Amino acid sequence: MPLMTTKPMFDLAYNGGFAIGAFNVNNMELLQGIIEAAKEERAPLILQISKGAREYANIKYLRALINVAVEDSGDLPIAIHLDHGDSFELCKQCVEDGFTSIMIDASHYPFEENVARTKEVVEYCHAKGVTVEAELGQLGGIEEHVVGVDDVMKHLTDPQQAAEFWKQTGTDSLAVAIGTSHGAYKFKSAPTLALDRVEEIMKTAPGLPLVMHGSSSVLKEFVDEINKYGGKMPNTMGVPEEAITRAASMAVCKVNIDTDLRLALTANIRKVFAEKPGEFDPRKYLGPGRAAIKEMVKHKLHVLGVAGKADAVTAHWKELGSPVPDYYKR
Repeated sequence: MPLMTTKPMFDLAYNGGFAIGAFNVNNMELLQGIIEAAKEERAPLILQISKGAREYANIKYLRALINVAVEDSGDLPIAIHLDHGDSFELCKQCVEDGFTSIMIDASHYPFEENVARTKEVVEYCHAKGVTVEAELGQLGGIEEHVVGVDDVMKHLTDPQQAAEFWKQTGTDSLAVAIGTSHGAYKFKSAPTLALDRVEEIMKTAPGLPLVMHGSSSVLKEFVDEINKYGGKMPNTMGVPEEAITRAASMAVCKVNIDTDLRLALTANIRKVFAEKPGEFDPRKYLGPGRAAIKEMVKHKLHVLGVAGKADAVTAHWKELGSPVPDYYKR
């Protein structure tokens, strides 16, 4: 089955009370664990590649890995998405590389410039049959090239601005700031998400699919394992899974997960090195990490309510005429 855009997924997710898991991919083991989990749970999937991942792994290698994964996944609905594109040039290059979904993040600019930069990308991508995600408001934390604000609650997405932004840009989805942060240290005290903002945006911009960034739960089992075997990760705190489930039941159609993948892999590598200090075969420590990623992703697909939704998304894609970006019409 060819790669698809996010539209068939979000069409169903918006009214269906679930969200699509968007998982960041940096290497083969991450990709294999994610794909195997989605296959077993029959879940549609978004594979995300950041600017940093492109630089680390070389997009040619990543695309080759993804091509094999898509072929191996059979009829699983999959989109390939640029995470936090920071320029028109990068977005354009990713479209030319076969991405089916693009994020342009101009959220750190004033509203008018964010609109202008987003609109430029939307017009280009839509002409190529590719969907676009934009961002309004600012998150906290640090993720690769993305540096967030210190006080996230002062930079939440304004519901009225969200409606105006959608009207002016025509973006297909909008990443909103509702109190989450990038990284493993998302909160300094009890986690609180401004889900009332989601409710308000559903009123001011009905039908607009929303996206939650910085949504890893920073699972305690992996942090404890890392610390047990020599790591130093004190005072970590993530997004409670019950809050993610509630957001997914509203207008949040896409939930980004990256940190939890890193923690699962790192915890198992550290465990192998501690228990078998003479081990030097990468397969012997990356293999357990891959297995942990698979089980963690399977769990997350149920948290998001998306397990078992693959066939419905495929059917809707066919109802839409089985659209694919121009890249796949060559």
